[in-house]
Amino acid sequence: MCVQYLTTVNVDWVKSHFDLDLQASNAHDVFPTYPGPIILKSHNNQRTAIGLARFGLLPSWAKEETFGRKTYNARAETVAEKPSYKHAWKTRHYALALADTFYEPCYESGKAVRTAIKQANQEPMAIASIWDTWTEPETGELIVSFSMLTINADGHPVMQRMHKPEDEKRTVVPLHPELFNAWLNATPEEAQALLQLNSIPELTIV
Repeated sequence: MCVQYLTTVNVDWVKSHFDLDLQASNAHDVFPTYPGPIILKSHNNQRTAIGLARFGLLPSWAKEETFGRKTYNARAETVAEKPSYKHAWKTRHYALALADTFYEPCYESGKAVRTAIKQANQEPMAIASIWDTWTEPETGELIVSFSMLTINADGHPVMQRMHKPEDEKRTVVPLHPELFNAWLNATPEEAQALLQLNSIPELTIV
């Protein structure tokens, strides 16, 4: 599970991989309900776009913004059935959350140690996510929000070291660059097939 991450500020990397302009923002250290940059694709006009979205998916029926405090991660195994996520999943609302670092607790010392995880090559990460829109009841503001997908991490050399010994090992899914377009264009079946450990580039603990 990922509850905190640092957004990338690498404008050149975003431009070279997506041909999009990363806008300057004060949003860098992101927790649930905070904004962070995501990339998504419209399946109506086939255009790819970048913008800020709330971390913690708000389904259309959510009563209040605080709902996003419990929907920042979606399990790949159940995302197609869970009420909070199934609309975004089935309508192919697939996104990439842009990050330089994400954090997980490591308990190898016997205590929770906040641990920073990056790509081994030090490049930014594009993390497989889903997005949806929500209308603020009082103002009518349309809010875009997202959740990062997670998978079992028992077989991952870095991520299996995170979390309490008795807890299931989970990880978000940063994707290899050659999979970015496949994720944004995926059908639900194709998206599910991409949510595997071998889709993740080499990670390292900082």
